[in-house]
Amino acid sequence: MVTLNDARRVIAAAEKKAAEIGQPMNIAVADAGGNLVSHVRMDGAWIGSIDISMKKAYTSRAFDIATKDLATHSQSGGQFFGIHASNDGKIMIFAGGIPLKKDGKVVGSIGVSGGSGEQDHAVAEAGAKAF
Repeated sequence: MVTLNDARRVIAAAEKKAAEIGQPMNIAVADAGGNLVSHVRMDGAWIGSIDISMKKAYTSRAFDIATKDLATHSQSGGQFFGIHASNDGKIMIFAGGIPLKKDGKVVGSIGVSGGSGEQDHAVAEAGAKAF
């Protein structure tokens, strides 16, 4: 289970990393059902990335995989090609979503958007480590 306190801790760690790299981000944390627990839009973060961060969190939990890795498998000719069109358009296939695990089991996820794929993933990793 991902509690609100868990989500706040994850978001705080992600915000710290985003500030370190100088890139304001949207950071979403979802529970085991892929439902939003908490979201933060840092000052100056793109408004278009609000939705993307939430969808990255959903995607990562829906498939229990980092969106960065799902992206690799969803390219033309890949085993998951076309997956982005599933789930009423809620699937994001670029870096920034990471499952949150407790005792080896996925119990939620973090989704980050607002920078490059590498930046989004690094900020999500920082948040996930705080879980």
